[in-house]
Amino acid sequence: MTKDLTPPKTSAPAEVSNFLRQIIDSDCASDHYANRTDFQGVTLPLVITRFPPEPNGYLHVGHAKSICLNFGLARDYDLMSGGGRCHLRFDDTNPSKEETEYVESIIDSVRWLGFDWIHQAKENLYYASNYFTQLYQFAEILIQRNKAYVDSQSAEDIQKNRGNFSQLGIPSPFRERSSDENLALFRQMKSGIFKDGEHVLRLKIDMSHPNIVLRDPVIYRIRHAHHHRTGNEWCIYPLYDFTHCISDALENITHSICTLEFENNRPLYDWVLNELKEAGALKAPLPKQYEFARLNLTYALTSKRKLLQLVSERHVEGWDDPRMPTIVGLRRRGYTPQSIQLFCERIGVSKADSWIDMSILEQALRDDLDPKAIRAIAVLKPLKLILENFSGIESCSAPRHPHHEDWGRREFPLTQELWIEADDFMANPVKGFFRLYPPIGDTPGSRVRLRYGFVIECTGFETNPSGEVTTVFAKYFADSKSGTPGADNYKVKGNIHWVSAEHAILAEVRLYDRLFTDPQPGSGDKDCVALLNPDSKKIISAYLEPSSKEALPDQKFQFERHGYFVADRIDHSATHPVFNLAVGLKDQWKK
Repeated sequence: MTKDLTPPKTSAPAEVSNFLRQIIDSDCASDHYANRTDFQGVTLPLVITRFPPEPNGYLHVGHAKSICLNFGLARDYDLMSGGGRCHLRFDDTNPSKEETEYVESIIDSVRWLGFDWIHQAKENLYYASNYFTQLYQFAEILIQRNKAYVDSQSAEDIQKNRGNFSQLGIPSPFRERSSDENLALFRQMKSGIFKDGEHVLRLKIDMSHPNIVLRDPVIYRIRHAHHHRTGNEWCIYPLYDFTHCISDALENITHSICTLEFENNRPLYDWVLNELKEAGALKAPLPKQYEFARLNLTYALTSKRKLLQLVSERHVEGWDDPRMPTIVGLRRRGYTPQSIQLFCERIGVSKADSWIDMSILEQALRDDLDPKAIRAIAVLKPLKLILENFSGIESCSAPRHPHHEDWGRREFPLTQELWIEADDFMANPVKGFFRLYPPIGDTPGSRVRLRYGFVIECTGFETNPSGEVTTVFAKYFADSKSGTPGADNYKVKGNIHWVSAEHAILAEVRLYDRLFTDPQPGSGDKDCVALLNPDSKKIISAYLEPSSKEALPDQKFQFERHGYFVADRIDHSATHPVFNLAVGLKDQWKK
């Protein structure tokens, strides 16, 4: 494990903040969105949010923050007068990158996180592709009002002529085409007679505007590609900045919550909606866009492009690799919906960018699992221990959870041959080592307690030809069993874990760690592949107490002393147990 890197300053707000609640509270108090009805005359809630992913990949922990924010706000205001609801809407306007697989994964991830889009028995699941006809009609309205034109420049020339922060844009030579000519060309674009890239539709705003976003942005492009929902019905597709705001308006969204990278696009959002309102195509009150800081999580990537690179180049074992920050990866790692919601609550919502340390996410999982994970003993680095003066079987027991006696107890046998952790024995003990070590001169071997069992005293050990310890020998004290009166007669400092060699369950255990050694692998021009942690996954064979054979896929445990583990939801079975390390009991990366 790499621990010699100094991470950046990170923060989790001491007081959880959410400036959006203040905005929404103000709008509710002023009845800004009151007395609205849908097209059927049904009164609309005062608060309607939406989560609008593009189905071009699997959702990651950054999306989880947005999901918890949008659905969480709607849920909270639904409990108040006026109500609230959240829509799930797929921004599926780029057919070359979008797939039904991603749609299904997103739906499953949102549901798994504990949210749904059903409000008052109505399902609020939408697709931008639902609005292709209306979006096209709105584009024609803007053309007729001389607010949009067909540009026949190449994509390179359009980009070059937009200018930059120090240079004003140059108007297209096609900017002054008549409305009739633009309308005819746009309809020909729709009919499919032009090739990809031959024409685009642009808004006519201001090529000298200081905000480059408003320099006649492209809102339609030609793309002869099969769409996962509409097939080959369309060959022109609207771009995000045109689609998103109109979709919000058509769905009666009140608060359109985006991340900060869309802050410069807000004036365009407002421009499109206001123009369509003036044309009579939309009515007030219109949605408003608000931005919050996206999640920057240390030792993780939240770039779909870079995550796709890791998957396609096989640096990981798929989107659900437990080292991935995807929701499916976190789920397979052993994260719970409650732990991710708790994490999002703790980091709060603000407009200031900051880095959140991975340890805050990990601690949220510990805090969620501690009161509800069944305990079990696992020996991850097995070393044979033989009790020389013991024979037969002695039943030992422990609570399934130390704070839930009503959950019952688990039984496990003590036999002559046991497995213990190799780290619990030292042939030449260092100062302060209170576990097993052999007699030294006239000094007898150390005494320790077998957890939930007897006190033992080390009597010797054996090694192989390479000098590695293979077996430890000890004697046990028959009157020292835990829970019996005689146990109080023995005072020992060490307490070690063990399982019966005869009855233990042999399991595959996957020890996962952070995927990257660098705290900011996606920042700047870093090569994220070069920063992969070579120790991020280790597979070992371990021995578990017999009760572990009852584990079901996706069931969580605390392996005492080691951490929280989950039975792998894909590979685990009764005949081939597989457990993933979700998180250790302590932060191993802490300085």
